[in-house]
Amino acid sequence: MNINLNFKAQFFKNLPYKPYCTNDLGCTFINSKEHAVTKRYIQCNPPHQIVYLIFDVDDPQAVMSWYDANLPPPSWTAQNPENGHAHIVYELKTPVLTTNASRQKIVRYLSAIQVGLAQKLGADMGYAQLLTKNPCHNHWRVKMWTKEKYELDYLADFVDLTSKPKKQQEVFGLGRNCTLFESVRKWAYKAIRAKRGSTFNDWLNDVIEHCDRVNRSFSTPLPYSEIKATAKSIARYCWKNDAYFYQEFIDRQSRKGRIGGQKSKRGRKEESERTLKPWEKQGISRRSYYYKKSKNNCTK
Repeated sequence: MNINLNFKAQFFKNLPYKPYCTNDLGCTFINSKEHAVTKRYIQCNPPHQIVYLIFDVDDPQAVMSWYDANLPPPSWTAQNPENGHAHIVYELKTPVLTTNASRQKIVRYLSAIQVGLAQKLGADMGYAQLLTKNPCHNHWRVKMWTKEKYELDYLADFVDLTSKPKKQQEVFGLGRNCTLFESVRKWAYKAIRAKRGSTFNDWLNDVIEHCDRVNRSFSTPLPYSEIKATAKSIARYCWKNDAYFYQEFIDRQSRKGRIGGQKSKRGRKEESERTLKPWEKQGISRRSYYYKKSKNNCTK
């Protein structure tokens, strides 16, 4: 195993406080970093943050898939010695938060890069991105390819960001985070109007429930910690800007009313009651005229 002590120390430092881990993918646990790092599979990205881009390539020559695709060398590869299948990992120079409402453009940018790299590597688009082959475990054949950490703009040069993502790609990796955020935020901008006068906790619970419903539609749902963090971000943003959204709603309704009024205007008809104004000739109000007329129609 080609791995040095400095890498082990940095990898351990970047791990979540209590990562998911296991020796058997059918049964996952949450343990301390000290215990988790002894397992074959481990969660290496902290909750709500991307430090590593991980790709699962099911091919006997998986460790060289990056070379065949003319991609930059990965930070490391962890290969199964039995079948050659491997995880290809790129470490980012600047970690990306996945739940911050003000930074969703960066998350979408990273998601597009992630999809592009996965396509070029021929990676499994159904990979959940939670657990990776632990590079500190001697079960895997680990190779360190570079000490460089990658900027997003550099990785973006190797993929096509102009192609529209397919439905499958929208729920791959960070695509799930983007899809969840976009779907729930659009709902929340309207739904918060019904919560005026309630407490923030009531509103937060509603957003969490809606996030959970959207998350269950994914073939591989996000962990509950991810959807709860996304819900908190959306709930806080909407709660803070409730007055703005409400005023925007009022303005939008006013614009619709003006447009509707313009469309409903008709030309002048000389014989119509609106033109002749018979109530004025009778010396009564318009309301009284129509009230009297309706009574007469009822008694006929």
